[in-house]
Order: sequence, then C-alpha cells, then structure tokens
Amino acid sequence: MPRRGVSSQDNHQGGTLAFVESPVQLLNVLEWAYADALCASEGTGALCASEGTGAPRVSGGPPALPASESAAAFGASEGVVARHASLDTVSLRAAGGVADIGAAPVSSGTAGPGGSAGAGGVEGTGVGASDDLTVIVLSPHDPMTRGQLRRMAELAREEGVTVRWEEARGGASAPLRTIGGLASMLRAARRIVIGDPFSRYVQLLLAMAKARDLIVVDDGTATMEFISQLARGERLVRWHRRGSRGPRDLIFAPVSANARRRLTPGEGRRVEVFSSMPVEPPPGVTVTANTFAWTRARFGPPRLTGGTDLVGTSLVETGVVDLERYLEAVTGLTREHGATRYFAHRKESPDKLHRISTEVGLEIVRPDLPLELIARRGPIGRTILSFPSTVVHTLPLALVGTGIKVAVCDVDPAWLTSHASPNAQGFLSGVTGTARDVQRLPYAPTSPGRP
Repeated sequence: MPRRGVSSQDNHQGGTLAFVESPVQLLNVLEWAYADALCASEGTGALCASEGTGAPRVSGGPPALPASESAAAFGASEGVVARHASLDTVSLRAAGGVADIGAAPVSSGTAGPGGSAGAGGVEGTGVGASDDLTVIVLSPHDPMTRGQLRRMAELAREEGVTVRWEEARGGASAPLRTIGGLASMLRAARRIVIGDPFSRYVQLLLAMAKARDLIVVDDGTATMEFISQLARGERLVRWHRRGSRGPRDLIFAPVSANARRRLTPGEGRRVEVFSSMPVEPPPGVTVTANTFAWTRARFGPPRLTGGTDLVGTSLVETGVVDLERYLEAVTGLTREHGATRYFAHRKESPDKLHRISTEVGLEIVRPDLPLELIARRGPIGRTILSFPSTVVHTLPLALVGTGIKVAVCDVDPAWLTSHASPNAQGFLSGVTGTARDVQRLPYAPTSPGRP
C-alpha cells in the first residue's frame, strides 16, 4: 500500500477519493475517515452505520471507544507511524513530506480529557482509514472560503491525509483541465466521498466515476434537503433557489439526473450518508452518525470567556432574509443577551459586517477554520446564539461536556424577502425545530429606532 501523505496520481488504485469545495466539507471528510477507521477496527459501535434508519445520536457525552487497536487495522502501512492513546484517540501520521500550500501551521492546543495533545506537542490524533484516502479540493473563487480551505487542507495533511489542490475554476479551460487530470483516479477509485451533491462540478465527476460505493458527508443543512429530495425522487435543487429553470439548468439537467441515479442505492451500488443532521433516508441508504469524535479528540476543551457570542449567517447574501430586518434582529439579540462578539459566516459581505460593527457595536471575528473547530479550541463564550443554521446541530456535539449553552433564534416570516423561495420558511423552521440540546428563542426583540 502506498504511504499516506505523498501525492501521487498512480498510487490510489482501488482507494478512496473525496471531493470537497468548502472547509466544512473537508472537516466532515476527516470526521468520516476517523469514524470509518474505528468501525473497520471494531466492526460494530456507536459510530458505525445503520441501514435505513436515522443517524444515531449522542446523549450525555462522547462514546467510549477502545484504544487498544492494531496499527494495521487503521490502515497503517509502510511509512506510517501509529501510536495509541486512551478514549477515542488514535494516532496515524504519514512519514512522507507534502507540498506546502501557504497556510500557517494549525495548533490544536490542549487535548480533552483522556485524549492526547495535538500536533503542537506529540504526533497528533491522526485520521486512520481502512484504505488510502486522497482529498481533492475543487477550489472556489471566494477569498474567505479559499483561506479556510487552505487552513483545513494543512490540518488534513498534518493528519496524514493526501490533499490535492485543484484550481478548478481558474479560467475557461480550468474545468476541462481538472476533469481530464482526474479521469484515471476516478476510474480507479473504489470509493467516492462527496460533500455537495448539488454541485454541478461534483455531478460531472460522478458521471465519470466507476466506484459502486458512494458516501455523502454533511454540507450543512443542505444535507437535509438532499435526503428529502432523494426520498421523493425529485431533481436536486438547493433549498434557497426558486423553482424556475434557466438555460444552464436545462443544459445540465441530464448530468443532474444521472447524479441522482448514482446516488440512489441499487443492485451492486451502496450509498452512505455521514451526517449529524436529523435525516430520514429512503430505503437502502446507509446512515452513519457524525458525532465529531475526531474534533473532540484533536482539540479542547476550550477556555470559556463567560460572555455571549453571536454566530452570523449568510441568509441575507443568499437573498432569503432582508438586510434591514436582519440588522434589527442582531441588534435585539445583542441587547437582550449581552453579546459582545459576532462570528461572521465566510460568505457574509464586508459592508454588512461593517454595519454590524459600527451600528450594533459587536466585535467582528472572521474565523480561519470552521466554527466547530474554533469553538472547540476556544476561547469561546459560555453562551452561543445562532439563527437557524448547521451549527445548531453540530456545536452541541462538538462541545458536549463543556458546559457551553447553544441557543437558536427563529426567523420571523416578516424578515423574508420577496425573492425568497416558497420553501424557505418551512425549511428554516425545520432546521430549528429538529435541533437537539439547544435552547429555542422566540423571534428577536424589536430594536428601537429601526423600522
């Protein structure tokens, strides 16, 4: 078996290819690889898949997992050093070097109870896999997303995972160049892991893949909509988009239809969803719980500030929520709960963040990693406020046992724009209503001086 951490197009015959376009997708690929390694070693356990059922939940704390596993069971091979720790921590670090991607080293800080220190002090917790894993980053245009992806790619490489960075959108010829360069790897891969089944790029790549084992990892709340559409046999459309189909949609319709067929279980074809979301998959789809076991083993526990932090959302940027109504809600929550910091979503506009800073008085924090890792590393407030988003499902899992309270504020229907999808209110209510271990807040208090 080729050693992990060494980029080689020819070294992944029969291995696993993962395609990611956002930092959250890459985080969840690492979580999947960690859970996959534990399940491959144990055969059964809290993290292992259950066909046709919703993802099992963690209550009261992380699952206790045996640590006395052999290096070979976790994919250790020539060039890989394995070290065992307690609880659910397993160390697998690649001996080979990798290309620098320009990101500063990621420090993991202090390990949690029973875990080991991260890369700053020892060889790290590592991500084991039952076969060789290569992550293909299909780089987006957005500078904030690219920055977080580079940081996550550096962290993945520290964990012994091969990362291949593709400038997949760097000019008119980039898609053809990228797809052509990946063709042999796609044909050879035994398993394909994707983070965004709605992505046209990913759908094109799926059309070329020969793998009969497909895994979809969480891409935020979009996973919930993907499962619902798959169960109903509908075409794959992002929840915040209106139903009208433009010329590009019509051109890509056959590709999208083929992707939906590939993502539907059939004879000789297995589909797994790795999720922390409350999903109800169609028959035949395997569900594995994402409990953020790797994040908890690798980072924390966090230092608490004792204050309140507010998590931002890109609902304004996607055209779902009116800007002025959103600013009003942020102002009301800040005054009601004494929030002092605002953790910006990577897609929030600079102009909106400037107004939040100057008009509301919040300190703007632009995270360089997904919020689950930022919160787990700390410092973080004792209370975290959020609008309906992925974090109301993921933060309680990543922060279990820390004493941090997560609260979610509903979106008032009056905040929606005239351009919002007819499904928007129901979808957002579902995100809030299905969240566990969170405090549900009423609509944000009205702020004096705003319409």
